[in-house]
Amino acid sequence: MRSGLPRVAASTAPATLPPPLPGLDPAWSRLVTVGGGAAGRSGGAARPPRTWHLLDTAGSLEAIGVTPVGTILCVHGNPTWSYLWRSVAARTLAVAQAGGPAWRVVAVDQLDMGFSERTADQHRLADRVRDLGALTDELRLTGPVVTLGHDWGGVVSLGWAVDHPDLVVAVATCNTAVHQPDEAPIPAPLRLALRPGVLGRGTVLTPAFLETTLAIAHPKLDRSVADGYRAPYRGAARRGGIGGFVADIPVDATHPSADELDRIATGVAALEVPALVMWGPRDPVFLERYLDDLVERLPHADVHRFEGAGHLLPDDADVAGTVLDWLGDHLPDGRPTDGAEPSLPADARPGTGARTDAPYRPLWAALDELADDHGPALVEMAAAGGPRTVSWRLLAQRVHEIAAGLADLGVRPGDRVSLLVTPGADLTAVLYACVRIGAVVVVADAGLGLRGLTRAVRGARPDWVIGALPGLGAARTLGWPGRRIATVSLPGPARKALGVEHTLVEVARRGAARLAAGEQLPDAPTPDAPAAVLFTSGSTGPAKGVVYTHGQLAAVRDVLAAQYGVGTGTGLVAGFAPFALLGPALGARSVAPDMDVTAPRTLTARAVADAVAAADATVVFLSPAALANVVATASALTAADRTALGRVRLFLSAGAPVSATLLAAATELMPHAAAHTPYGMTEGLLMTDVDLAGVRAASSAPDDGICVGRPAGGVRVRIAPLDDAGEPTGDLTERAGVTGEVVVAAPHVRDHYDRLWRTDRVSRLGVDDPRGHRTGDVGHLDADGRLWIEGRLQHVVTTPHGVVTPVGPEQRIERVEGVGRAGVAGTGPSGTQQVVAVVETVPAARRPGLASADLAAAVRAAAEVPLAAVLVVPALPTDIRHNSKVDRARLSRWASTVLGGGRMVRP
Repeated sequence: MRSGLPRVAASTAPATLPPPLPGLDPAWSRLVTVGGGAAGRSGGAARPPRTWHLLDTAGSLEAIGVTPVGTILCVHGNPTWSYLWRSVAARTLAVAQAGGPAWRVVAVDQLDMGFSERTADQHRLADRVRDLGALTDELRLTGPVVTLGHDWGGVVSLGWAVDHPDLVVAVATCNTAVHQPDEAPIPAPLRLALRPGVLGRGTVLTPAFLETTLAIAHPKLDRSVADGYRAPYRGAARRGGIGGFVADIPVDATHPSADELDRIATGVAALEVPALVMWGPRDPVFLERYLDDLVERLPHADVHRFEGAGHLLPDDADVAGTVLDWLGDHLPDGRPTDGAEPSLPADARPGTGARTDAPYRPLWAALDELADDHGPALVEMAAAGGPRTVSWRLLAQRVHEIAAGLADLGVRPGDRVSLLVTPGADLTAVLYACVRIGAVVVVADAGLGLRGLTRAVRGARPDWVIGALPGLGAARTLGWPGRRIATVSLPGPARKALGVEHTLVEVARRGAARLAAGEQLPDAPTPDAPAAVLFTSGSTGPAKGVVYTHGQLAAVRDVLAAQYGVGTGTGLVAGFAPFALLGPALGARSVAPDMDVTAPRTLTARAVADAVAAADATVVFLSPAALANVVATASALTAADRTALGRVRLFLSAGAPVSATLLAAATELMPHAAAHTPYGMTEGLLMTDVDLAGVRAASSAPDDGICVGRPAGGVRVRIAPLDDAGEPTGDLTERAGVTGEVVVAAPHVRDHYDRLWRTDRVSRLGVDDPRGHRTGDVGHLDADGRLWIEGRLQHVVTTPHGVVTPVGPEQRIERVEGVGRAGVAGTGPSGTQQVVAVVETVPAARRPGLASADLAAAVRAAAEVPLAAVLVVPALPTDIRHNSKVDRARLSRWASTVLGGGRMVRP
């Protein structure tokens, strides 16, 4: 009898085959009886015979005439069953039938679960591991075996792996845990389920526990699929195993299964086989701390967090495809590869101007060199009480003090420090202090919005958070991880409420005392050590963490210095945070203009002129949205403002396409400045460059898209041609006129994505340069070696007549009288999509709707592609960070809805 569970939980029933269910091939199901004799290789006393239901694709593989390269042993958790792994079974068979590696799938229903036998026994964790071993003995399972487990099935599968080192060649898990820390309670949903009076009622007598698990799928399960999960658990007599599983959760060290969990946890840390850890962050039970623990025990593991997915990961995300891709990389024939990186072929080396043999200079080298200089290093225009100037000497001193103080507090190399500070002196000093002692800075700017910031910070799992009041308040309210340091002084009650342990002033004083006592800063990190996690804008999906090493950040600095001649003595106005932070690395005095960094359009022409005058700046860098408002507010400039702007010699704008008209208008304000628009991304901040003359020359070219110029020094650009389905499947080429995904390679390209193994893999797929990166942008090279951007890969429209890239039609539509901006999107199934144009009118439309007949006719004539509809909106949706990239995916969803009969609301 199971302790704490109702009598009905002790019901017995034979194993059966499942009824017909969606996605489940009856040919996979079999019943296997185990036991009734001496103990097998898994040890323990002989047990009575028990019959298991399991899915086994061995027969299906034999039917198509292929021999398995190995077995994927799949173990479900609670309250699911082998139905969880139906996509893995189907996908492996499809791959085998297509000529790929043939992996046999064995997916078990644990005893008292699914359609396996109901035994009325209490199965402890050790019993489940031992029972699984007895089953694989009965199956005469031989290696190579890859384990794949979910929930508590992950623990059982890892226990089996620990006990079968001669068979296991790799392990993979989905949302599981092998250790419950003493200082942390088990998650709240499990605490509730284990309460007296709730355990039996919530797990056995009613289907509440099962229904709750099905309800937290993201996206919501189809009813037929949910019914598939319910099928073996209809009636309390069949749900005893669900209650027994919950009762066996080791809540503390006194629990009967705690020792077995500890044994497995210790064994997992000793595993040396390839490991894949997959995670759904929207899981209320398996929290991120369990992911951290697994990664600490398996430091060599590949990790992929499926942003937006939750607990039922194999249903929420493409687990099957991820596992097979991973196996293809690590175990192409069922055996591990040697893991060696491909050598760099001669024809894949960076282009002309590369300085890969240049000596490494740390990011803080210029700061150290200017440590005795009393000249200005930083100017904050928005500081309370008026502009504030920080000298090189003071900045260097502050960096060293904060670095020493952080080290004294226990910040160690590799620790992650989230910086929730607006651009300015505090952010600069903290950033350089962190990188100097080898801490990894996590930078996700406020332009992501609160929701995006929450995803980013939680995903990065910082050890420390350094922030101003808004950031600390959000961290406290939303439960962001990390010990907290405030950039401002706070009264005791506020410190306690925000969970603040120290202030930045206290840290600096602590460091100053250590330095005064003769202590030295820790050894500097090596060039290949991680330095930063920088988050993308989130304009094409959830923001991704991009990891840079110290060497790669130094290479970013060097390519900017070489391309634009920015260095010691240069005055730099940076209205774009990444470049403001690079100012000290370049030896340039930097000024942050008076603006709201979360809203680039708040920057005015007068604010730029004031910033230029304050720092005697000769270089200005602004985002396109900021630049547009600067031009729009130029009428407010005074004669003195115009004189200051006349001293600017170089003007840069990047982050989104910049038109020749906008660049020309900017040069009217800065008449002696060369106007440039570099092309890049968070993963590589400078890939190509074009000046205003180049933009004007390109305007008369027949090419579709936006000309972003020629590769910067050390950068190689190639194209992966698109096929008829809009996929970049062709071999990389530098041939002119070929449209496809833009692929770049350079010393300053990012190292990898953070805990996004599959995303990282896709970004390198088919790229023969370890410094290469698939950008996700679509474009082509012309005969002069210039790169033209035609849109994003996910925005390519696949029509019955061929592939349509959006930027060309958008540009032609924007030349129609009465049209401001335009967005082109596709509606309908891939391959038969229809093209829709959505435009802003001048003057702006008051509400969304169909375009007038005259406007629609003019737009159709200009587009040069068949249009299913022309719609007008007051304003096109754009990304948060830049306020300028049109959200074509959102337009596509909106157009599909309104053209399908939905309400005509704003997109």
